[in-house]
Amino acid sequence: MEWKFQSAEELTTALRAGEVTSAELTDEAIARIEQDDKAINAINAICVPDFDRARAAAREADEARARGEDRPLLGIPVTVKESFNMTGLPTTWGMPQHQEFMPAEDAVQVSRLKAAGAVVLGKTNVPLGLQDIQTFNEFYGTTNNPWDHDRTSGGSSGGSAAALASGFGALSIGSDLAGSLRTPAHFCGIYAHKPTVGLAATRGMVPPPAPALPVDLDLAVAGPMARTARDLTLLLDVMAGPDPLTHGMAYEVKLPPARHERLGDFRVLVIEDHPLIPTGAAVRAGVNRVADALVDGGARVERYSPLFPDLTESATLYTQLLFSSTVARFPVEAYEQLQANAAGLSADDRSLDAARLRAMVFTHRDWLAVYDHRERHRHGWRQLFAEFDAVVCPITPTPAFPHDHDPDLLGRKLDIDGVEYPYFDQLVWAGVATMPGLPATAVPTGLSAQGLPVGVQLIGPAFEDRTPLRLAELLEQTIGGFQAPS
Repeated sequence: MEWKFQSAEELTTALRAGEVTSAELTDEAIARIEQDDKAINAINAICVPDFDRARAAAREADEARARGEDRPLLGIPVTVKESFNMTGLPTTWGMPQHQEFMPAEDAVQVSRLKAAGAVVLGKTNVPLGLQDIQTFNEFYGTTNNPWDHDRTSGGSSGGSAAALASGFGALSIGSDLAGSLRTPAHFCGIYAHKPTVGLAATRGMVPPPAPALPVDLDLAVAGPMARTARDLTLLLDVMAGPDPLTHGMAYEVKLPPARHERLGDFRVLVIEDHPLIPTGAAVRAGVNRVADALVDGGARVERYSPLFPDLTESATLYTQLLFSSTVARFPVEAYEQLQANAAGLSADDRSLDAARLRAMVFTHRDWLAVYDHRERHRHGWRQLFAEFDAVVCPITPTPAFPHDHDPDLLGRKLDIDGVEYPYFDQLVWAGVATMPGLPATAVPTGLSAQGLPVGVQLIGPAFEDRTPLRLAELLEQTIGGFQAPS
């Protein structure tokens, strides 16, 4: 039997029953990676293999199971995004100048994977500095979409998404600041979950050669990726919890249960249009496929609510928070040029491009004003979630787009049904959940007319991550889920 596309839950059942060993699962995964990941015009998802240690870990897992041990991920082959520190392997964030950087200790999430018994096959590819919606860099090359090698797998967790879609391990961990979990999942046809901000400790996910300190990130999160919705919950339970060096000294996490268990009990708001960018036909069809499934399942579905926060304000706030952090380490000369460019903007220019530029030269006073405005938005979401259990909306306006390696990121364009739009404007959908720090689960909805995966995101209330995850499980049962690329 081939195990490559089995879920972690199914593999655990087989391991417990003695139908397969971790060593066999690991050897099969390694063989598949060696055959399909490194050939000419291949996927190129696994940028740092760790096969010798993986085989040793698999043997140890089998010995542990023979002794009667049973941990959540015991013997399950997994991968890790390259941006997470892992002893014995380089952490570069795709930057060639750091190819020799070897961290002194594992990231918190890598430690949790190992403690749960997972077998780490290696690290997955990322864009340069994790700052793109695609996955390519000069050092490790380009990761292709398993469905169409001429298209991107997404970013910045594109290597992890491509690995899962290709059968290279059952689970992966990634991160999300600008849709970096959700967009690759949407492009590659898998599941991903952006946790509530602060739910999963992020120490050890830091650009090299910076020290791995237990900082509280403002927007970024670490989260699970899988081929089934139930596996997302399995991995999130391993990942969730505060850093043991700080908040973890005082408390543990106990997430509340999902609000409902039956599809018909959910109250869902469906949003398919954004005032700042159109939704392409393929993505719109995916949103409506989910909406129809919800209605057919007896859920209460609404298309409008006066409680829903203003999307234009939300996108502007997200853009300001995101880009104000990108220039902190810019050289003085570059920063001064940005200041000059921002000063030249018309006071009437309220475009996202203008918001990006102004945010790059924010004063602390400017940033605090945006922070206060975000808190008002968060309160608006609390009021919304008193009436609804989840919000369904796009992740990006289109399925996976062709590779575009133009070094001028701000000059790139996104084609939406034949019309070009600024490349980074597609991030407005990611920001709907990221700006207020809400949990969001990426769910595949099927294929477009061109045969490309399409997904949606299910946004839930803060720290009620199990609610969108449970809704994802129910939708998987209703409309289907992961499909392997042909």
